[in-house]
Amino acid sequence: MERASCLLLLLLPLVHVSATTPEPCELDDEDFRCVCNFSEPQPDWSEAFQCVSAVEVEIRAGGLNLEPFLKRVDADADLRQYADTVKALRVRRLTVGAAQVPAQLLVVALRVLAYSRLKELTLEDLKITGTMPPLPLEATGLALSSLRLRNVSWATGRSWLAELQQWLKPGLKVLSIAQAHSPAFSCEQVRAFPALTSLDLSDNPGLGERGLIAALCPHKFPAIQNLALRNTGMETPTGVCAALAAAGVQPHSLDLSHNSLRATVNPSAPRCMWSSALNSLNLSFAGLEQVPKGLPAKLRVLDLSCNRLNRAPQPDELPEVDNLTLDGNPFLVPGTALPHEGSMNSGVVPACARSTLSVGVSGTLVLLQGARGFA
Repeated sequence: MERASCLLLLLLPLVHVSATTPEPCELDDEDFRCVCNFSEPQPDWSEAFQCVSAVEVEIRAGGLNLEPFLKRVDADADLRQYADTVKALRVRRLTVGAAQVPAQLLVVALRVLAYSRLKELTLEDLKITGTMPPLPLEATGLALSSLRLRNVSWATGRSWLAELQQWLKPGLKVLSIAQAHSPAFSCEQVRAFPALTSLDLSDNPGLGERGLIAALCPHKFPAIQNLALRNTGMETPTGVCAALAAAGVQPHSLDLSHNSLRATVNPSAPRCMWSSALNSLNLSFAGLEQVPKGLPAKLRVLDLSCNRLNRAPQPDELPEVDNLTLDGNPFLVPGTALPHEGSMNSGVVPACARSTLSVGVSGTLVLLQGARGFA
């Protein structure tokens, strides 16, 4: 237990607190989830020791600059002597956030976690300063199945993903990057993600279709099955189709909801052939007043819910589809005002408007979902 406490101190520096919370850390009765919110100028980091027994751990540091911790950490220490102790920890899901973190300190934490049984890592509201050093020869990469980043800035700009990737084993299956300060990557430095099946780039409104090509890094995501692009500045399904073709990405499921999509396409734009692998397309909450042109010829699932369709789509407007969702469109709700120019809310079914407000940022609920079972 003494070794576990010392090792936890290495992780603490990586981590807003409610005024009604008397203590910075709370562990539930089942010793499953532990949450720490350190917001005091001089927090008592030892409070986090109670999280040693938890499976889910969330640690936030109230925006503190953690550079002083560099004086207390030996970045060159051989951590293999602690391998058995770290592996004995129960933590499988870790969230750290709200801090300014030197890259060297982040690397120390990743080296420690590489010996753990951690499967899911979330980094939120972090400012990473400095450059991450290369992976030492004796170091072991982190065997994550899921990595989620939200509002994380990196001093290294476009090369941040390549630098972070070297500290990960190649088995990553889920990658989510939201509110990125640099959504485009240095593709020549990024290695392929051979096992990645789910990529979520939602909540990057400045991405756009041109940026999507740069973000997808051609042929670096060969196994993608689920691609989420909610609230990313996409303009037309056809434009997304062209970006996917250029990047060599062939998802089975594509989420374009919460984008302001145009139903028409540029007549001068070349026709794009969708991959036959695509069988599910989400166009909900897209402000569509008619079914957009250029959809795949055949789909298993098409979601057009909570748009502004004022009449039922005609068969020749739709692809061949097994499961079509039209809920929340004005033509299905008597008394809903038809959309007209100059009105932002006209034509929106009240239930859909409430749904948008309750979700807030479109990806928030998705990030909060997940079973509590671990392999």
